[in-house]
Amino acid sequence: MADRLTRRGLLAGGGALAATAFTPAAAARTPAPKVEAFHGTHQAGVATPPQTHAVFLGLDLRKGTGRDDVVRLMRLLSDDAVRLTQGRGALADSEPELAATPARLTFTFGFGPGLFEAAGLKGHEQLPAFGVDRLQDRWSGGDLLVQLCCDDQVTLAHALRMTVKDTRSFATVRWTQRGFRQPEGTVQRNLMGQIDGTVNPADLDRAVWIQDGPLKGGTMLVLRRIEILMDTWDAVDRVAREFTVGRRLSDGAPLTGPGEPDFAKLNPIGFPVIAEYAHIRRAHVADPGLRMLRRVYNYDEGLLFAAYVADVERQFTAVQRRLAKADLLNEWTRPIGSAVFAIPPGCAEGGWIGESLLT
Repeated sequence: MADRLTRRGLLAGGGALAATAFTPAAAARTPAPKVEAFHGTHQAGVATPPQTHAVFLGLDLRKGTGRDDVVRLMRLLSDDAVRLTQGRGALADSEPELAATPARLTFTFGFGPGLFEAAGLKGHEQLPAFGVDRLQDRWSGGDLLVQLCCDDQVTLAHALRMTVKDTRSFATVRWTQRGFRQPEGTVQRNLMGQIDGTVNPADLDRAVWIQDGPLKGGTMLVLRRIEILMDTWDAVDRVAREFTVGRRLSDGAPLTGPGEPDFAKLNPIGFPVIAEYAHIRRAHVADPGLRMLRRVYNYDEGLLFAAYVADVERQFTAVQRRLAKADLLNEWTRPIGSAVFAIPPGCAEGGWIGESLLT
């Protein structure tokens, strides 16, 4: 008589199958986790090749928070960031398995004016008002920034949860801004169809990293949330879109051809090929040492524009003044969020982010 199919037999068989299916040879075929180093001269997440997903977390320190509290907070955050970026659970992690796939997770910490004040330090430069701004409090400001970037959404969500848990006694969440982009190595386009990141500085020591003082090895971050008026942009034809920006949609090249834009080139009837108020003409910076390192992420209604600079006034504000005064793209874009953070340098093993400022 054939053996009867019983629950016990089925479970035993399943267990045997599982035992034979997962062998050391199969484990060896599992890809190694992709890990970004946490320690170093500079914080990760700035010059690191951009990951597919990002969360920018803005926090407000609780009333009465002082320097000693900030030191304890940054020690705690740095310790958990080390663990999570290396594929280990945070110190009080109830689901450490969710950290097992680091997927190039990076943490980048930034200090806003409120943190400088709480720590008894001289604050850093803020942005002036621009005529195009339509800023909303719910997307602006903040005492502390935690920028998390990762190639896996589950890992990222878990890291964000652990970060909020760490900060609960010291701060409250002011805003959370999530962004996405194409995987590294593919053409990066924003929601307007334009290719992003075509002009970034090659010499980061000149353009990005601060060279002296307590922020030596760090940088400044200007984070802008830009709403795109997609309904009206959709009504514009392809020729007008390229004219507005000054670049071809197909490959991102300037309308004057591959390479650097030729702003002196005229069309057959004597007008500039790249219009006087085209976006790339207004945004152009001739000196590579004054260019911004742009790390751009899309969100469903627009763009999260993260610009890392050594000098906010010379590198960001000067350009933004030109854009605010006359840029054809202003017809379809609206800045609704803005914040400036000092990004401290990195730290050595056993250290923590912010040591050079807070001790």
